[in-house]
Amino acid sequence: MTDQDRQPEDTTAPTGEPVVSKPYVMPDDPEPGSVELLQKEAAEARDRMLRTLAEMENLRKRTTKEVADARLYGITGFARDVLDIADNLQRALDAVPAEARANADPGLTALIEGVELTERSLLNALEKHGVKKFDPSGQKFDPNFQQAMFEVPDPSVPSGTVVQVVQAGYTIGERVLRPALVGVAKGGAKAASAANTNEPNSAA
Repeated sequence: MTDQDRQPEDTTAPTGEPVVSKPYVMPDDPEPGSVELLQKEAAEARDRMLRTLAEMENLRKRTTKEVADARLYGITGFARDVLDIADNLQRALDAVPAEARANADPGLTALIEGVELTERSLLNALEKHGVKKFDPSGQKFDPNFQQAMFEVPDPSVPSGTVVQVVQAGYTIGERVLRPALVGVAKGGAKAASAANTNEPNSAA
């Protein structure tokens, strides 16, 4: 068989109709249920987007707070070490009796003023970084900010009142850096109430 004999078969093969597995659907003639499916997918996508946005916002707030806390509380260890210096300056001032201050010569007066100025400068520097000194004298004892060292019998003040501060306390931001060491009044309120109770009996 020659090539000329096979040529008519090759030319007639493409004339057959193509096989289509699925009929063509016009764009304006959607399949049944496709609208509901698209709406469901859009709602799910919107829900995922909103959840992602909420998570990102929470992450942003949490990160902002962590950065602020790190900036404020990152010096906690250093600040505790510096408090020893402040305590020593205060002890140096307390070691000079009031009478000696009043009759001090110019040299001693200048030394005392220099120590006081150094202490003020140190406290001001600490305050710039959020560290503040507090003195709870005369306040009601608060175990969150103070540590009771001893009790003092003092009926002139209500029981539980701070009547003596052994060591000042410090806060950093909203946290306690070091609690104040205090002496607390004992029995003041009870003694006062007992005295009031005995008054009518003595009058009778």
